[in-house]
Amino acid sequence: MDERNRSAFAAGLILILLGGFFLLIRLVPNLLDAFSWPIIVIGVGIVFLVIAAVTMTPGMAVPAFIIGGIGGLLYWQNATGAWWTWAYAWTLIPGFVGVGVVVAGLLSGRPVHGLLGGLWPIAVSIVLFLIFGSFSGLMAWSNTVFGVLFITIGVLVLLKPIVSGRGGRKGNDA
Repeated sequence: MDERNRSAFAAGLILILLGGFFLLIRLVPNLLDAFSWPIIVIGVGIVFLVIAAVTMTPGMAVPAFIIGGIGGLLYWQNATGAWWTWAYAWTLIPGFVGVGVVVAGLLSGRPVHGLLGGLWPIAVSIVLFLIFGSFSGLMAWSNTVFGVLFITIGVLVLLKPIVSGRGGRKGNDA
C-alpha cells in the first residue's frame, strides 16, 4: 500500500472510530461520567499514534503528540485548577511537535533525521516556556538561567568560526 492509500486508510479509520465513539456515547449516556474530560483528549492523541503505527503513516505522530500533549496539559490544569498557567503553558506545544517529529522519524526508519528535526522545536519550546514562565513570576531564578543561557550561546557563536576553521571571510576580498 502506497503512502496516499495508507493516509486515506488512516483517515477512514479515524472517522469510523470517531463515529463509533459518538454512537457509544448516545447509547450509554453516563459513559463519560467515569472519565475526566481531558482523558478523552489524551485518548484521541493515543488513537492517532496507534493509527500512525498500524498504518505506517509516520506523519500522524505529530498531531498525535500535539493532541495528547494538550490533553495532558488540560488534565493537569483541570486537576489542579491552575487554568492561569495557560499564560505560558502554550509554549510547550512546539515541544509536542518536536516529540512528534522524533517519533515520526522512528516510525519511518529514519531516527537520526527525526531526532535532528525534532530537537529544534523542543529547544525552542523550553526557552519559550522559561521566558513566559518568568513573566508570570513563577520562576524567580529565571534571571540566573537566562544569564547563563545567553553567555553560553554567545560563547558558542564566537567560537563557531574558530572551531570550523573559518575565522575570515570566504572568497576574494577585492
